[in-house]
Amino acid sequence: QVQLVESGGGRVQAGDSLRLSCAASGRTFSRYVMGWFRQAPGKEREFLARISRDGVITYYVDSVKGRFTISRDNAKNTVYLQMNTLKPEDTAVYYCAAGTLATSYDYWGQGTQVTVSS
Repeated sequence: QVQLVESGGGRVQAGDSLRLSCAASGRTFSRYVMGWFRQAPGKEREFLARISRDGVITYYVDSVKGRFTISRDNAKNTVYLQMNTLKPEDTAVYYCAAGTLATSYDYWGQGTQVTVSS
């Protein structure tokens, strides 16, 4: 089992940057594909990005491609989401997730709030 704890959220201005972190417990972190998701008020949860077990392969949805970067440090059991040029529409609770498959996530963090004001 994996426990995930996100951090790094906050309130920023449009155009600013934030880096989210997601720390995982246990010694099996490198076995999992990691993903970042977000959920805005009144909207469904949205997939943003994922990274392969070894950190070599990444995938992004179009809405964040070029602005967000996912990375991981398996030695630190941590996955990151670097968010640049933030927009008000990026306001949401951001979640990290771990899965054994790229399209199926078994473990979720509690989320961290990101608020972007114009």
